[in-house]
Amino acid sequence: MKNEDYHIPVLLHAATDALINDRDGVYVDVTFGGGGHSRELLNLISEGRLIALDQDADAFANSISDDRFLLLRQNFRNIQNVLMSIGVEKVDGILADLGVSSHQFDELERGFSFRYDAILDMRMNQDAELRAIDVVNDYSQEKLSQLFIRYGEFRKGEARKIVNRIFEERKKHSIDTTGKLADCVGGLISEKYKNQFLARVFQSIRIEVNRELNVLEEFLLQIPNILKPNGVISVITYHSLEDRLVKNFFRTGDLDGILNKDIYGVVSRPLDPINRKPIIPSQEEIVQNPRARSAKLRMAKSNNIIE
Repeated sequence: MKNEDYHIPVLLHAATDALINDRDGVYVDVTFGGGGHSRELLNLISEGRLIALDQDADAFANSISDDRFLLLRQNFRNIQNVLMSIGVEKVDGILADLGVSSHQFDELERGFSFRYDAILDMRMNQDAELRAIDVVNDYSQEKLSQLFIRYGEFRKGEARKIVNRIFEERKKHSIDTTGKLADCVGGLISEKYKNQFLARVFQSIRIEVNRELNVLEEFLLQIPNILKPNGVISVITYHSLEDRLVKNFFRTGDLDGILNKDIYGVVSRPLDPINRKPIIPSQEEIVQNPRARSAKLRMAKSNNIIE
């Protein structure tokens, strides 16, 4: 698959232009994917260095031949240890484009989308053990309800109906494909809202399979330790759960958004938000790339002071 077809980079210039504060610095793209953001970052730096991470083996087909570039197969939850392993202590900028790539959605056998009938998989890292088929068929009613409430933001009654329908179907046969899951729960909602409803159901399961919020939390907590003073981080999110975590951490240094104050009442936080309100794609970009419609970009700068 061509790079430009693998994943069209969202908010390309907004996410990269503000990131570069030293053209000879060290930068990290923690979600390489199709390499669109990485290519733009390489255009913006001079003698600098770009390190990219991706846990999906398919992304390596898009690797870039450039002496300034290094691509590693790693989950960005391990960013600090990964950087230390290659002799990098701190970096000038970090970019994260969260969520699922267009390639992962469009590859039928990956089982991310209800638009195709395929084995329920949804693993971003195909070497991981837990699959969507395991979640849907093996989880208890309580565990399934909780993930639909937390990750799909369904009300308790809505989650209970979804789980009851799944358990009724599980008594008859295994729900082993995306089509079976969509057929199983799709009748709970009117046709008008069906796609939106199924998107939330599938999102809930995908987040569970990939531990996406746990990974994001671990990643964010490491940022103050690896950003140089005045270093910048850009994060593109695609749903409210991700955006809330990023917003809270950028504003307060706390994942729950709790302000930390010293005895004098002065707020202590490791990052300063660059944009108070998220940057969203233009209508023109959404027309060109419909998957950009829910994207939100937040940026922050390290406020560590060189002693």
